[in-house]
This record gives sequence, structure tokens and C-alpha cells, in this order.
Amino acid sequence: MEVQKIKQRFGIIGNSYALNRAIDIAVQVAPTDLSVLITGESGTGKEVFPQIIHQFSSRKHAPYIAVNCGAIPEGTIDSELFGHEKGAFTGALSDRKGYFEVADKGTIFLDEIGELPLSTQVRLLRVLETGEFIKVGSSKVLKTNVRVVAATNVNIPKSVKDGKFREDLYYRLNTVPISMPPLRERQDDIHLLFRKFAQDFAEKYRMPPLRLDEGAQQMLKSYRWPGNIRQLKNITEQISIIEKERQINAENLQTYLPMNDEHKLPALYTEHKKQEQSFSSEREILYQVLFDMKKDMSDLKKLVFDLMQKGGDSADLQKDNAMMIRKLYEDQEMDIVQHQPVKQPMVNISTPDDSVIQDTEVFVEESLSLEEKEIELIKKALDKHNGKRKYAAQDLGISERTLYRKIKEYDIG
Repeated sequence: MEVQKIKQRFGIIGNSYALNRAIDIAVQVAPTDLSVLITGESGTGKEVFPQIIHQFSSRKHAPYIAVNCGAIPEGTIDSELFGHEKGAFTGALSDRKGYFEVADKGTIFLDEIGELPLSTQVRLLRVLETGEFIKVGSSKVLKTNVRVVAATNVNIPKSVKDGKFREDLYYRLNTVPISMPPLRERQDDIHLLFRKFAQDFAEKYRMPPLRLDEGAQQMLKSYRWPGNIRQLKNITEQISIIEKERQINAENLQTYLPMNDEHKLPALYTEHKKQEQSFSSEREILYQVLFDMKKDMSDLKKLVFDLMQKGGDSADLQKDNAMMIRKLYEDQEMDIVQHQPVKQPMVNISTPDDSVIQDTEVFVEESLSLEEKEIELIKKALDKHNGKRKYAAQDLGISERTLYRKIKEYDIG
């Protein structure tokens, strides 16, 4: 019953559990001086809860000041919150009291606190911990006794991780958290809010109130409402002014609901995108180049094999491989073979159009066997030091015993 009285007093509409829980927490924490952080999406009605906390506290007869931190320029926000001395900066023609000084013994509501600059966050943390602050341009420490209630639609833990919000300030503000549910999680309250807004605008504009049929009510509930209560109120006002018929169906309502909501749009798919190659990273590009190189090497091996099997005068060889040889010559500027080429005798092959391709160099892939490379290095080291294993082992970077075992294993004479 107490919760219902609070709703009537502060104009809160709805019966969802999350809403009732938020009101209950606000009433319980009100008699204390604990800091409160209210979180929720934009347009959910967070600004009502600081008023509840203030009115049910012992500070209710003292000042209550609401400050929108996101609406104050960064260069003047310190002056607005903590005041300044005459001559502190250009345009400071006289002393000025800040909100923390004016709200002494009362409550200050800092809306959009996630927008505070880091330098201001340091000053605010000092006020919360010691009740002390210094005016801009002054060195005198002042005291204040203020209850701070903050609100934000920003993900503060993420801002802390990104270095945009102080972690110690977050924990100091978040002594008692209150979470406001988005309108899409209060489906049973949506029609109640619509009826309340429709009645208010009917009285304001002196016209009959709107009514929704079954289809329109269902559409109202199923919509995501990214702007929450604020968006619902604005749309209700639009319909109240524009529509002549006071009975609204789903077709009429749909014209007022933005259907380009990104959360409801399906992913678009077109057939031509299926064939496009996506090079989203350098690694994919490198893989593609390597695959192309492998294919070219395979074609080259086939050509060499055909040359060895059929000979340079074979008509079949000319027909099968002339286009491939032409392609290799077109791509010769691409330095895709890093190994030293082994030249084979020049072969002249006539293409079907009687053109002659000359000076064709056939590349033979170098062996990559580790065992063969190891044998080759051991032989070179032994030759270099005239068969002296001690110096050969030092040159190879291995022990003489290991070298002896390798010579025996590979049967190196």
C-alpha cells in the first residue's frame, strides 16, 4: 500500500516487479546518508527516484538541486559544481557559489554522471570522502554536507575498463545501486502509460482521449521502445494531435512507430556476396597468395614432366601447355620464387597462332628436406676444417660427440 501511495504522489505508472523493487529500495535508503547510483537506459524515468530519496529523508526541508552533467561544457563544469573566485578566469567578474555550496545540508542529483571529465571526478571523490572542496581560483578549503544521488545510462564498469571513469569514484557512488528496467521489460505497463499520456494530452488540447483496439495494443507491447517512456509519450502526443479518429487500430499506429529499429532488422543476404572473397586481415591475403603459388608450382611441375616425357617437338605438348607458358611469361614480374633457379636447356614451343616463345626458364623446386640440409652442412664444415671434427663441431654449434653420432648416422665418409 505504501508503494502505491508513492506512485500516486510522484506520478509513477506501472506495476512491474522491477519497478516496485526500485521504489522499495529508494524508500529504504532514503533515511540514511549513503550515496546512491541509479542506472538504466535513457528515458526510463530515473529522475524521479532522487526526488523520492530526498523527500523521504531528513534533508527534505533543505535544498534539492538537480544537475545535468552532460549539458555543462567541460571548461565550466568545475565552476558550476564548486564555484569560483573573482578573476579566476576570463569572465569571472565576481565570486560565485557552486552547487555543492548552495546545496549544503541538502541533496544534489548528478544526472549523466558518466559524462564527467576525469579532473572533475577527482574533485567529486574528495567531496564524497571528506566533504571538502576548493573553489576554482582559490586555495581555501570549504566544507559541505551534501547527500549525492547520481544517475547514468552509460555502462560505468566498461568506462572504468576504458579509462574514462575512475574506479574508486564508481565504488564510492555505487554504495546503494538502483536499476531501472527498460520499457520493453514492462510490457503490461505500456498500455497503462499510453492511457495516462492520452488522457493528459486530451485535457491539454481539449479533445477526446485516444483508444486502442486489440491489434494496436498488441503492437504497442511488441515494439522494443528504444527511447523508453520518453518515446512513448512523444508518440502519444503526435497521435493525439494528428489523428481525427480517436479509435486507433494497428494500421494507424504502425505509421507512427519507427520500423527501422536496428534490433529488429534481419540481416540482408544477396547471392553475389556469396562469391566475394573477404580479405579482412593480412593473414587471409597471405594464405591466398600461398595457395596461388602452390597452384602455379604444380602447373610448372606438370609442364616439366610433359617436356621430359614427350619432348619439345610434340604437337600435344604445344596444344596443352602453350597458354600456361604464356601466362607464366605474363606473370614473370611477380617474384614468387625465392629459391635460386636451376636452368634447363632452352625450349622453343610454337603456340597455335604460330607465335614463338623463347628463352623459357624452367624452375625446379629446391629440396626442403631437413635431413639433406643437415648432411650438406656437416660435409661443408668437415671440408672447411680438413676433416677436423673438433673445429667442425664448433663451427656448427654442436658438441663433438653429437657431430660424431651424426656422421655415423648419416654414413658420411
